[in-house]
Amino acid sequence: MVTIIIIVITVLFSYKGFQDKSFFYKYDFSPYQVKYRKEVYRFLSHAFLHADWGHLFFNMFVLYNFGTTANDVFSFYSGPSLGTFYFVLLYFGGIIFATLTSYKKHQENVNYHSIGASGAVSAVLFSYIVFLPVAELHLLLFPFFGLPSVVWGVAYLLYEQYQSKKKGDHINHDAHIAGALFGVIFTVLTNPSAAINFVSQILEYFN
Repeated sequence: MVTIIIIVITVLFSYKGFQDKSFFYKYDFSPYQVKYRKEVYRFLSHAFLHADWGHLFFNMFVLYNFGTTANDVFSFYSGPSLGTFYFVLLYFGGIIFATLTSYKKHQENVNYHSIGASGAVSAVLFSYIVFLPVAELHLLLFPFFGLPSVVWGVAYLLYEQYQSKKKGDHINHDAHIAGALFGVIFTVLTNPSAAINFVSQILEYFN
């Protein structure tokens, strides 16, 4: 249920941003404005804005598919109430953590702006991978070709690292990597047994 609530709020907030550019630029992530105008709310608010419907759909599609399961597994380990609380912390912690590198790099750049829930979604995705590393995942373009989630996760990180070094596509790949890292660390810290189960599942699968 909490995943649906996040999606609904994000869709409404993003739609408002599509219609109202002053609203959009008031709540996007601008490290310069955070530093010099103390608009710290931007660390969170930018994740509820998106560039267009395609950007919004992709992030919410991934969040729905992996967030619901991740929330369920948190609840399995920690109980329904605490599990949902951990999931919310995972999501919002992923939003903030994913912006830290960008803030450090661009706090003097008045023209730098960033939006989107990708950092938080990456945190959720990699939390899912920690819990279920050998769950078979299929890409949309290859519905009949499945691989364990941990394999897709490694491929995703390698791609993001390559694109981050390449630059020029106006996508914040550093935020994707940071979000993924946060998802792994947070999941292991809140559920230490998940790390043991992660290793056990991989050894069993590949043996």
